Amino acid sequence: MTGKQLFDDWPERYDRWFDTPIGKAVLRHESELILDMLRPGRGELILDAGSGTGIFPREFLARGADVVGLDISYAMLRRAADKNAALARRLVAADMAHLPFGDCAFDKTVSVTAIEFIADAGRAVAELFRVTKRGGVIVVATLNSLSPWALQRRENARHDSESVFNRVIFRSPAELLAASPVAGVCRTAVHFGKEDNPLEFDRIEREGQGHDSGALVAARWEKL
Repeated sequence: MTGKQLFDDWPERYDRWFDTPIGKAVLRHESELILDMLRPGRGELILDAGSGTGIFPREFLARGADVVGLDISYAMLRRAADKNAALARRLVAADMAHLPFGDCAFDKTVSVTAIEFIADAGRAVAELFRVTKRGGVIVVATLNSLSPWALQRRENARHDSESVFNRVIFRSPAELLAASPVAGVCRTAVHFGKEDNPLEFDRIEREGQGHDSGALVAARWEKL
């Protein structure tokens, strides 16, 4: 199964999950982490590699940045275009490990939950570095192998041969940072679980800050 086929039946399901109570809570805390690490600014040109249905590009656009969304799935790109006319003009179908852009084309680059489908994380991160301007920021977020969420997803996938999590490469904060020879910083988010009381999510998240067990791990590098 190719990357395009893998994701082509996802768009509606993906967006629908983020409309559930647990999905909304996850998205809020993931967004806070990504925005704090990337700091999108007005007029900056940002590449979102693996932009999916446009959930995170929407946040960057809202802060005045110009965004190019790239995804391997045409179905994901169509969904993103239908949801956001401003983004529709800047959507590209391509593999993030082989970016179709020149060197130093973007002020900042970001990728959220896409690199777990790429075996050679170093190549993908190197491509993000290549297309980022000097002084720019690269942020990559992925599913954290040290999180209880990863354990649950692996266990559920064992009983479902069609589960997308059978194709996912979970990585720890150290493994994500090792995708680049440049020194970076890592943080995690989503320390609560599906079984927790929703009224306790924010408290659990506050207590989890500084720990490496959140479901999402994000690395931030600067290109010198």
